Amino acid sequence: MTRIPFPPEEGGTVPSPCINVCRMNPQTGLCEGCWRTIDEIVMWGTADNDKKKAVWAEIERRQQALF
Repeated sequence: MTRIPFPPEEGGTVPSPCINVCRMNPQTGLCEGCWRTIDEIVMWGTADNDKKKAVWAEIERRQQALF
């Protein structure tokens, strides 16, 4: 899995962590590109910025646990 950087704090919309490597890892249940679960990927389009920031924080936690 590729490590993706946590986005800088900015105003406006929280960017998607998608890097167009869309492949679910059966062992982890995470996308190998963006480190999200399928549920996080599905809800992204309707999530508010607070929920998106929470997903980014979870991605960062996951990456730190595996690297």
